[in-house]
This record gives sequence, C-alpha cells and structure tokens, in this order.
Amino acid sequence: MQTFFVEIKCKLGRTYEVASTLADREIASEIYSTAGNYDILAKFHVNDDIDIGHFIAQNVQSISDIADTRTIITFKAF
Repeated sequence: MQTFFVEIKCKLGRTYEVASTLADREIASEIYSTAGNYDILAKFHVNDDIDIGHFIAQNVQSISDIADTRTIITFKAF
C-alpha cells in the first residue's frame, strides 16, 4: 500500500465545491481545509501497483475548480 498527500489550490471561492467533489469520489481517506499556499490537504492510500502520477491526474486534477496541486510522497509511518 502506498500513502501520499496532495495539497490542492482551488480557484477563488471554490474550496468547498472541490472538497465536496473529492469526498463524493470516495478516493481520499482524509480531507482537510488548510491555511497558506494551498486550500485543501488530502490523504490517499493506493495499492502498490497503482501509478501515483496517473492516479492524481485522472482522479484529482480532473476536478474542474482545482488550480494547482502539490504531491507529497511518504515512505514510512512512525
């Protein structure tokens, strides 16, 4: 299992719509509103055979009100 986080910058005024769409897709294990350069932090778990780049492009960046993303790949939980 691979775990990674995606910071999501939304188009102005669209954070709640993006968060709702992400929740409706049932692909993120956790979704948080954040302050700073990005509006949302989402945590994902995918099987080892899934390509993270393709997963993000197809399932996250395809949400129309997303302006930018930043992916954080994790290696080990403590």
